[in-house]
Amino acid sequence: MNIKKRSLIKKSINYLLLTKLENKTPDRIKNILLVIVFLFICISAFAQPDSLYLKEKRVYDGPQWKQNQNASIDISQVSFTNWNAGGTNSISALLGYQFTANYKDKFFFWNNRLRSSYGVNKQESRELRKTDDIFEITSNLGYQPSNDSKWFYSARFNFKTQLTDGFRYPDTERAISGFLAPGYLFFGGGMEYGKNIEELSFYVSPLTLKATVVLDQDLANEGAFGVDPAVFDANGNLIREGENLRNEVGILITNTYAMDLAKNIKATNLLSVYTDYINNFGNIDVDWRVNFDFKVNNFVRATLESHLRYDDDVKTLEPSPTVAGEFDEAGAKIQWKQFLGIGFAVDF
Repeated sequence: MNIKKRSLIKKSINYLLLTKLENKTPDRIKNILLVIVFLFICISAFAQPDSLYLKEKRVYDGPQWKQNQNASIDISQVSFTNWNAGGTNSISALLGYQFTANYKDKFFFWNNRLRSSYGVNKQESRELRKTDDIFEITSNLGYQPSNDSKWFYSARFNFKTQLTDGFRYPDTERAISGFLAPGYLFFGGGMEYGKNIEELSFYVSPLTLKATVVLDQDLANEGAFGVDPAVFDANGNLIREGENLRNEVGILITNTYAMDLAKNIKATNLLSVYTDYINNFGNIDVDWRVNFDFKVNNFVRATLESHLRYDDDVKTLEPSPTVAGEFDEAGAKIQWKQFLGIGFAVDF
């Protein structure tokens, strides 16, 4: 039997079987079979690999630099005239400036920020007093292995100090801090997680250098801010001056989170914890700042800020119970600063 005859017989048998089955199959079963076949076709279509379809590609605009500057002033004032309940006239001002320059391309980002603020308070019949003083530079470089990865290889640099001398008021003769006294420098590398790196960031660095600079020799001789103090003989003669630099190597963990609580209300959380491998491992330095911005319009806004710090190397002083005018070391304590102000801010 040749091939053509075999093919003709096969087609005839199939036709007879299908006709017989069609005549014996109720309409309800036919409809069910049609639905099953339709579903199978749909499932098969959706189960095809993505490579068979055209994907919408993200538009890459190339490397981008974004720069922004912000200047602000917050003022509070109280005045009394013939006020029978009493009171003291006072005025306070806080000046702030921030500059950011951020770079981003397909796999790298480089965020840089300079922040400075200076505040003063003047009350009637009292000297002008400083209420805030900070100068800070931060730089963060990150590499993203792939477009879908939420983990970044990251390196961070942070430096902060103050601009003018600080005093333990009302004593304005002896400074207890100053420019680069202290100055703090952090530099290290690690891994950073962020689904949206501009709003949420969790950074862990197992190897971070912390350097504490104290250029005021009088403070360095006292061993302020953790540096090695000066050495004196039994008669009080100076043998060796205090160190101006203290180096530490440890673990740094930071968390940054920004969110909109409501329309024109933004909350920002900045947390940093550090512990040194060599000196008192387990004693944790904490820097925690929570900020609430209430935007009234493009120029007017209110700010509520809480800043908590703990540094085991920064010792507090208490008045000596035995010698008048002298102070005794009382150990490290939690430092807390709270600020509430209304003022003006402009971006340019």
